Amino acid sequence: MDVPTFQKLSLDSLEYKRCSSPMEPPYSFFASVNAAENKPFYFLHGVYEGIIAGGAAGVIAEAVLYPIDTVKTRLQAAHGGGNIILKGLYSGLAGNLVGALTASAMFVGVYEPTKQKLLKSLPENLSALAQLTAGAIGGAASSIIRVPTEVVKQRMQTGQFASAPDAVRLIVSKEGFKGLFAGYGSFLLRDLPFDAIQFCIYEQMLMGYKLAAKRDMKDSEIAIVGAFAGAITGAMTTPLDVVKTRLMVQGSANQYKGIFDCARTIAKEEGTRALLKGLGPRVLWIGVGGAIFFGVLEKTKQILAQRRPDPKDVSLD
Repeated sequence: MDVPTFQKLSLDSLEYKRCSSPMEPPYSFFASVNAAENKPFYFLHGVYEGIIAGGAAGVIAEAVLYPIDTVKTRLQAAHGGGNIILKGLYSGLAGNLVGALTASAMFVGVYEPTKQKLLKSLPENLSALAQLTAGAIGGAASSIIRVPTEVVKQRMQTGQFASAPDAVRLIVSKEGFKGLFAGYGSFLLRDLPFDAIQFCIYEQMLMGYKLAAKRDMKDSEIAIVGAFAGAITGAMTTPLDVVKTRLMVQGSANQYKGIFDCARTIAKEEGTRALLKGLGPRVLWIGVGGAIFFGVLEKTKQILAQRRPDPKDVSLD
């Protein structure tokens, strides 16, 4: 009987193992992970570094790709055909950068320590489950900020308001505070799977690449992996994004009664292909955004790790 042999590679504070036995179980499709005993993970460090790295990555990616996001939103919000106005592609950028900074910082600040805790407590063959779960938890935590930011941003992108303060004031006066959370259910329906799947695909591809190359990845390689993860997930979740956009921009008109009514109405009145509106810009936006976001994220984490105090000099309970 063949005895499994393992190759070990270090990645940040974790140690990944690849089994070379022909008797590998079916779950060996996923890279397995062990917490390296000689590189302890400190929860507070994870939160702090996640907040800083996530905030930096979120702001840079949002600023660079905002015009593509505006075009995507206008395509999805349009009923039927018609020309898409290319004026004011940066409408609402300033306010959205504040939201992107806060939301991304919260997401990664929750995701990283949650993932590390789960990786240490779950069997090593369930690393993908740890990443999926951490992504969903991070997405749920950041949704409190992301949804109001998204509502204001999309109303401005479609020309309903001229400034973020006016948008917030008028939305609250006409629709109540709940107007800032329009489409919250559809947002969660889209973003929780999106966050979970994107980060899981990214982490698994990153781990697999490192195991195959037997070395640390270059910045350009990390960006390529991030782009693939973003593009694949963006394409998969486009129909949910269309529904979310329609619910968020409808305002007090209440054209749609909910998520399923919105999807059914769009398919009935405009055809099922309408649920794929903005697919091209969305895949481009999230693909390029994934390259920028994950590239900046990993680089910032690397810089912060280099400045991290020696564990011998730090006493943490």
